[in-house]
Amino acid sequence: MSKDYTLKLTGVRARTIAALCIFIALFMAVLLIGSRIGEEDLLTDLEHIFLTPSARHPFGTDWVGRDMQLRTLKGMSISMQVGLISTALSVIIALALGILAPIFGGAVDYLVSWLIDFVLSVPHTILIILISIACGGGLRGIITGIVCTHWTSLTRVIRAEVLQLKNAEYIQISEKLGKSRWYIAVHHIFPAVIPQLAVGAVLLFPHAILHEASITFLGFGLPAHEPAIGVILAESMKYLTAGKWWLALFPGISLILLTLMVEAIGKNLEKLISPHAAHS
Repeated sequence: MSKDYTLKLTGVRARTIAALCIFIALFMAVLLIGSRIGEEDLLTDLEHIFLTPSARHPFGTDWVGRDMQLRTLKGMSISMQVGLISTALSVIIALALGILAPIFGGAVDYLVSWLIDFVLSVPHTILIILISIACGGGLRGIITGIVCTHWTSLTRVIRAEVLQLKNAEYIQISEKLGKSRWYIAVHHIFPAVIPQLAVGAVLLFPHAILHEASITFLGFGLPAHEPAIGVILAESMKYLTAGKWWLALFPGISLILLTLMVEAIGKNLEKLISPHAAHS
């Protein structure tokens, strides 16, 4: 391994660790601050409606005098909670199906492949809306809809990796020694797919947040009084033509920065897992 390659790979590791630390710090800060913002902090104040961004109100105020910074932080915390729970459940489903399908093969593998193709054949937004309505709406409905549609891509990645691992020499030796399929899946397959699982989880997180924002923007899932990012952006559309640009600008920028940060972390993690990608 050349000296330049080692230095470059070390730089990627350092940047990834730094990005992870920054993201975790921001994530925890937004969650903590957002969870402490209650209804009493978002009361209407008709004497201070449509205030432009200032030192007192960095994000301005809305059409009933509510502070947009507090609403944005509360909305981001709700989106993060939805993304975190949805990602965790989607990863569990993808891990289970991605390992069990190729290990047991036959009808199990065919059924999992059919389910993947079926879910991917329906637009995610429409399917999430239908599932959310069927589950009664609210955060539970949105999370259920996102989980039911976001496990497919990661399942395919894990399934393809497991199919390659099945031909590995140590897996074949373990089978000849009489080890069960469950033993092989837990002790041999699972540790080998952890890197792909980590990258997939990081990349699923922003997708879940964006789908939550798009569903609430269209008016499904959450009631209008909930300060979700999608609800805030949908409400701000009514006032953009009147020049109230700050109502959409700051919530939109916050959502974009969050997704870009997580996507960058996922790409750096992929470089760490694949030395060839880092070198190229």
